[in-house]
Amino acid sequence: MSASGTARRMLLVAVVCVVALIGLAQAASAGVANAGLPGASASNPLKGLPWGVYRGPIDGVYSAYQAASGGQRTLLARIALQPRMLWFGAWYPDSSAQSAASRYVSDVTRGNPNVLVQIAVFRLQPWEEASCLRLESQAEQASYKRWIDRFAAGIGSARVALVLQPDLPFARCNPDGGRIALSLVRYAAQVFTALPHTSVYIDAGAADWPTVTQAVRMLRRAGVAAVRGFSLNNTHFDSNSNELLFGARVSRALAAAGVPGKHFVINTAENGSAWTWQQYHGDHGNPRICRTATDWPCMTLGIPPTTSVTDGRLHLSRAAARAAKRWCDAYLWVGRPWLDNGASPFDLKRTLGLARSTPFQ
Repeated sequence: MSASGTARRMLLVAVVCVVALIGLAQAASAGVANAGLPGASASNPLKGLPWGVYRGPIDGVYSAYQAASGGQRTLLARIALQPRMLWFGAWYPDSSAQSAASRYVSDVTRGNPNVLVQIAVFRLQPWEEASCLRLESQAEQASYKRWIDRFAAGIGSARVALVLQPDLPFARCNPDGGRIALSLVRYAAQVFTALPHTSVYIDAGAADWPTVTQAVRMLRRAGVAAVRGFSLNNTHFDSNSNELLFGARVSRALAAAGVPGKHFVINTAENGSAWTWQQYHGDHGNPRICRTATDWPCMTLGIPPTTSVTDGRLHLSRAAARAAKRWCDAYLWVGRPWLDNGASPFDLKRTLGLARSTPFQ
């Protein structure tokens, strides 16, 4: 080999080493939900600790379960007794963000500091369709950062799996192409991941929205380099297999772009009868509830929250199972199909239909 060829090879090796060291430094600086627990997994921050169940009134599920009896109570237990994720956003004013987080953590952990709490932060304002029409004002940007700081203070040292900003691909329709919105999410990512036991996953859309290239660009601008990884399918209904393969492609593309080692979680709250956005022609906000476990296309509960990502009930292909084992930390119930339009109020009839028709009983 010529001297110039040797020099190029040495330079390439040096670059690879630097990228690897950067990745290790970033991983070391990110909060780890199960850090310090005896026997906890070193490769998955959500393994090896109990997952808490929310028993408060916010989403209506547990209250309905408590008030029910007989067969209705049995059905509601399929949701009420599962660890599920609650969403927090601008409906909690800046002044109460810290207390809202602290109170929720207390409700879930019930005094046990080793219990995992699950939180989705949906704080950007304006957001979704409204964000396509105008940018965040200076006052709104300042309010966002103030809210994030206070909410993080409310989390403190609690052990948390946090999904940051569901529907993040809406940033692509912002008048400035998402520059402000993604910079704010980046700020939040840095604040939350600096907490000692908060593992952060930034929303990346779903396999049917956006493309891998778009997702990688968006995640990098949103600060994924500093956090554990990203979250998929949070407001969509796609299959676990599709999301696993898409997540693997995003993880590999991030690594190729200099952001290695990013894992992901998948929302399975409403994909028990999986379909893509393009396959359903009804109301995506309130899809039709499945009548049976084999009905399609419709909405029902997917696999319950778990870190057993290769569960045989999913009938994963060999490629999807490999992707799950290598990159997927967990299936979580991020979505809230028991609420009207996934937001509010609680809908008992829909909830019972979900519990009755799920193939994962």
